[in-house]
Parts: sequence; C-alpha cells; structure tokens
Amino acid sequence: MDWSIQEVARLAGTTSRTLRHYDDIGLLAPSRIGGNGYRYYDATALAALQRILLLRELGLGLPAIAEVLEGERDDAAALRLHLTWLGREKDRLDRQIASVRRTLEALEGGEEPMAEEMFDGFDHRRHKDEVVERWGQDAWTASDRWYSSLSEDEKRGFMASQQAIQRDFAAAHAAGERPDGDVAQAIAARHHEWVGIGWGGKPVDADAFIGLGDMYVADPRFGRNYGEPGDGGVEFVRDAMRTYAERNLR
Repeated sequence: MDWSIQEVARLAGTTSRTLRHYDDIGLLAPSRIGGNGYRYYDATALAALQRILLLRELGLGLPAIAEVLEGERDDAAALRLHLTWLGREKDRLDRQIASVRRTLEALEGGEEPMAEEMFDGFDHRRHKDEVVERWGQDAWTASDRWYSSLSEDEKRGFMASQQAIQRDFAAAHAAGERPDGDVAQAIAARHHEWVGIGWGGKPVDADAFIGLGDMYVADPRFGRNYGEPGDGGVEFVRDAMRTYAERNLR
C-alpha cells in the first residue's frame, strides 16, 4: 500500500511543496513515481518522514537531519531514542501542567497557593550544593541572581536552549559522529556559551568545562539527560566538552 503526495502531506500536516523539496535535496525520495508523474510513498517512506519531522521539532536543520539519517542503520533504535526524548519532555510538561493547574484552582477557589507546589518542573536550585562545592559560592550567587532576574518567558527560553543542546548531542551520538568532529564541537561551543550565560556571565574556563563534563558521567542525575545508562551518550558529551576545552579555552 502507498499514499499519494497529497495524502501524505495531509496526514503529516505538511505540504506537497515541502515533500518535493525533501526529494530534490535527497532527504526523502518517494517510493515510486506513477504514470501520471505523481509521487507515491510506502510505509517505509512514511517512517522516514516521521523521523525527519521529529528531528525538525528538535530544532535540527535539514543538513544536520541528512547527517543523522545517513548515520543511522536501525530505524527501530532511532525511534526508541526519540521515544525516550519525548517521554522525558512529557514528564517535565506534565509536572508543569499539574503545578499550574493547582495554582489556578487555588486562586479560583479563593485559597492561598502552596508555594512548595507552584514551581514543580521549574526549579533551578535543586543542584545548588553541587555548584557551590565544585565552583564556589560566587558561581552559585551569580547564577541565582541572574536566573531570578529573568521573566517566565526568558526562563522557558533558557531551558529550551538547554534541551535543544541535549537533544542535538544525543542525535550526533546516534548518528555516529565523533566527539572531536565538527558537528559535536559546534554543539559543545553552544553548550559552553549556555553554561556561561547560566553562570551569570562568570567565565567558564577549560578546567571548569572539563569538570562539568566529568560530573555528567559521574552523576546519573545529570547523565540521564544525555542518554540511557550504558549507551555511551554521556561519555560522548564529556569527550566533546573536553576536546572543546583543550582546543579553545587553554
């Protein structure tokens, strides 16, 4: 069974023009061309399109998506990785939704919202002790002061940037990129910039950046953001960060 380009566009919420563009750049070819010149897509092509749309939602550009797909040989494994990402995002959003719902119910009922329940899924202070122990009270104070000064939209934007970096690292690892390669190093540069912003402008030198990567591996609370236990994802991130630090921060 296959579907016409118009049917696929409707099902996927995209356009025929977009699908033709994907074909033109070699990203997604139709499974066959009919005698009428129309493009048709089978189930395998639809699965590939699902992967492309998922990667687009993660913020990857078309060249990066092409690299990811080129490096993947196991569609099921790739989809399991995406399912893991989506599950984590769902858990975070479910916590935020529940938090906002409780606040709304309290306000509408004329009650005082419970402060300890209002920011579930938003808390940036849960790692304070680790930051102070590793980088000092000044680092924490600068970071906390900066974060507290942000609007809610700015906070969401900052965390969205972090999630995009995590997903891009995972996608690069899944695609078989090298931690010292151009793709991983570009992500590491974004991560270094993000850390510096989060530290309230405090310089993130080579030793601090390397130490942060080591902490990701040592502490599963951090490492789980970059892959499943034993899949090598967090070690990939650590090695990319170390390489970036040695090349650019010494």
